[in-house]
Amino acid sequence: MQPYAFFRKQFMPLSEAKVGILTQALHYGTGCFEGIRGNWNSELQKFCLFRIDDHYKRMLEACRILKIDLPYSVDDLCQLTRELLERSGYREDVYIRPLAYKSSETLALHLHNVDDDFLIVVTTFPTYLDTEKGVRCCVSSWRRVDDNMIPPRGKICGIYVNSALAKTEAQENGFDEAILLAHDGHVCEGSGQNIFLVSGGKLITPPPSDNILVGITRDTVMKLAKNELGIDTVERAVDRSELYVAEECFFTGTASDVAPVLEIDRRPVGTGQIGRITAQLQKLFAEVVLGKNPKYSQWYHLFSPESAQG
Repeated sequence: MQPYAFFRKQFMPLSEAKVGILTQALHYGTGCFEGIRGNWNSELQKFCLFRIDDHYKRMLEACRILKIDLPYSVDDLCQLTRELLERSGYREDVYIRPLAYKSSETLALHLHNVDDDFLIVVTTFPTYLDTEKGVRCCVSSWRRVDDNMIPPRGKICGIYVNSALAKTEAQENGFDEAILLAHDGHVCEGSGQNIFLVSGGKLITPPPSDNILVGITRDTVMKLAKNELGIDTVERAVDRSELYVAEECFFTGTASDVAPVLEIDRRPVGTGQIGRITAQLQKLFAEVVLGKNPKYSQWYHLFSPESAQG
């Protein structure tokens, strides 16, 4: 098996896909990306591409913010992804990383009159957080970047330095993950995840106006909670101290799934164990991302790799 990439408008072995050292995006973070799940359903011998169209819609919105003009529709991008999976030969869970970026080899610090390009790589799915045992978190000393600085509603490359600083601080201090606050001190999100609290029989999560990434897994969990458990989600500003008195807490994200948070700033969340509602949402989410719940078939695309070019 030889990994492939889609690069400079063609498929090629991943080892041959290179960018020049003067590429503008390398120097200034002028690109945007997505992370898409390709879960392998061994029973059906098919990939389940979860909400792939929603991921590409969000990416194209981020391209508009960065003045990146791609010659592809959402359908085009989905088809390119399927063909890349076919060529790469994986038969296991994979992580798909599309990247749109300013590709001119120039040190010009602007977004206009600069060439744009697009690539996709696919790799085996990394273990990001321990969803079975739960995670220990700290509130980071780093604040989340505000929308008027770098818009967090798109997965813009440069903003992830903010996440890397917070994640590194947390891990070097013995925690698994960081929780960032917004500029005004309200709870924002994890370094790469949205955050939910369970309190009074409801889910509580920060609103888009608090500089969060409007996550696709976040939206999925909110809908599953309402439709399957009858639990409403309240989107509102969340104070830091609410983290310490919540009944349950969990992260959501493409790489994180539904990840229970068991401890924050060395204080146990609730009983310090995975909560009942969190566990229910984990189970529901695991079913839909493998294409095992036909009620939500509009969210996933099941495809056999052999049919990708057919």
